[in-house]
Amino acid sequence: MVEPILKWAGGKRQLLSEITGRFPVEFERYHEPFVGGGAVYFHIEPDGGSINDLNDRLVTLYETIRDRDPDDLIAENRSHEHSEEYYYDARDDFNELREVDEKTAAERLREASLFIYLNRTCFNGLYRENNSGEFNVPVGRYANPDWVQADRVRALHDALQGTSIHNEDFEYVREAASAGDLVYFDPPYEPVSTTADFTDYHAEGFDRDDQRRLRDLAVDLDEMGVSVVLSNSPPVAELYEGVEQFTVHVVEATRAINSDADNRGEVAEVLITNVAEGTQRRKTLSEYQ
Repeated sequence: MVEPILKWAGGKRQLLSEITGRFPVEFERYHEPFVGGGAVYFHIEPDGGSINDLNDRLVTLYETIRDRDPDDLIAENRSHEHSEEYYYDARDDFNELREVDEKTAAERLREASLFIYLNRTCFNGLYRENNSGEFNVPVGRYANPDWVQADRVRALHDALQGTSIHNEDFEYVREAASAGDLVYFDPPYEPVSTTADFTDYHAEGFDRDDQRRLRDLAVDLDEMGVSVVLSNSPPVAELYEGVEQFTVHVVEATRAINSDADNRGEVAEVLITNVAEGTQRRKTLSEYQ
């Protein structure tokens, strides 16, 4: 198991056994179209397959970790400083790099390193963009944050070898997956109240129509012989009512990252899957018996 390099709102560390327990015991390739912090992907360390995210800066980070000598990124990480003034200068640099269409190798390395630094020093480890696509989270209060992350950079470099990395709409997986593969979807969640909103992770958001497109894709993948597991908030369950191939399970998760401290703690989530219960890892492997 490899530890993720980023803190991530909605990350699945607390639900790893619940999620992976519903994976089939055997599958060919693994695909994760909303990889985010990659807790599930790096936990199972699949041999090949694909990851994807609409956040192009996150994709740059994973491509840099996969393709560059790990020591290059580690050295760049060591160049940062721990001060409020430096944080806001780094945030400005990070947002300015977003405007560069054709980045040099040095600029891509710098952007990847700034991503790690900001994630490890910003308020509560949040990633949030404004309507202009600018990262706008304020500085956090940490005594001794570790943004170098040398061991994790090296471990993720090894784990990502052979992995195809995409920066596309989630429907890319329709072409990438084939019979016998496994797809795990962890999209931006449907809000559970009028004040809850997980869609500001990316400036373009993720609305109810996107949730319907995702359901339709899940049904198509099922018809292709692809195993599908999907996590979301309870309101999404109604979209799968009457879709007999899929079952819905309610689980409890701990949320440690939220801009509102009152909304941290235990929350209900749903896991939706077409994997037959008798072939799920939790039912067939001794560790789940």
